[in-house]
Amino acid sequence: MSRKSSFVLTALVLGAMGYIVYGSMARVEKTCEVCVEFNGARRCARAAGATDQEATSAAQTTACGPVANGMSESIRCQNITPASVTCT
Repeated sequence: MSRKSSFVLTALVLGAMGYIVYGSMARVEKTCEVCVEFNGARRCARAAGATDQEATSAAQTTACGPVANGMSESIRCQNITPASVTCT
């Protein structure tokens, strides 16, 4: 393989890798803090997302982790109305 061919191939591979990495990175525009009250415990968590809805959902899932035991409780906790939601 000639030097020119190696350079072109390397440039194409690096370009493809850059495109994949750039395309996979979500734009984070919103940050939300969500507090949930579940099983007698209150837990707050922050998360970021492209929209308020994405950030709120991610924060609620994170907040539910320590207060819910098992999959059934996790699902119930994620479906309750949060005690508070603050987005910026």
